[in-house]
Amino acid sequence: MRVYADLHIHTALSPCADEDMTPGNIVAMASLAGLDAIAITDHNIALNVRPALKYGKEFDVLVIPGMELETREEVHVVCLFETLEQVLAFQGVVHKSMIKFKNNSDIFGRQYLFDEEDEIIGEYDDMLLCATNIGVDDVFTLAERFGGIAYPAHVDRDSYSVFSQLAFMPMDYPYNFVEISTECKPDIIEKYPELKKYSLLKASDSHDLKQIDRHDMYLECDRLDAKSVIEALKNNRIVYERMEKC
Repeated sequence: MRVYADLHIHTALSPCADEDMTPGNIVAMASLAGLDAIAITDHNIALNVRPALKYGKEFDVLVIPGMELETREEVHVVCLFETLEQVLAFQGVVHKSMIKFKNNSDIFGRQYLFDEEDEIIGEYDDMLLCATNIGVDDVFTLAERFGGIAYPAHVDRDSYSVFSQLAFMPMDYPYNFVEISTECKPDIIEKYPELKKYSLLKASDSHDLKQIDRHDMYLECDRLDAKSVIEALKNNRIVYERMEKC
């Protein structure tokens, strides 16, 4: 089956996201946009996944538990899991690897926690926009150990990508795809020839509601569930409706 998915979306728990990026608003907008599946991928944390899962059931949108992890090298990596329990267990390892210091909300923005009624129940105190002590060579196998998948985020960008930080793809990267942003330019392959051997997974990296939209890309999945989406990624079942990949 065709699954139109946007697998990189931030709630207002990420300090760089708009305050109206509540779990309920995100899922409702995804439904209006015609998306079948989304992933909640806040920076180094997954504490707003639970309410998003609840709204996913209400709006008939598959919500995949996830996180955007920042490695030791300041490379952003999307990590997706089949269950809430898996991503929270992964979060525990991630937070043990972080140097804890308080968030300065006046500079970086607030980090809002929501309940299942889409109400703010507090703010996360420790700064989330920071590198962990998990190396890029370790994150892929670490995510698999918790039943998930991890892959490089927005490789076309000039910051926090594998090419901006490392200038090459990690040698032990096990999959045949990478993520590109929706604003990716057609000359990306010319700029980074190494990408010729990878499929390109388009994702919005949404930080405000206007960025949530259906792309010209879908995944070929056996069913509409997190396990099938992750399997489609692992097996490189990424299809574009047009020939252009970006």
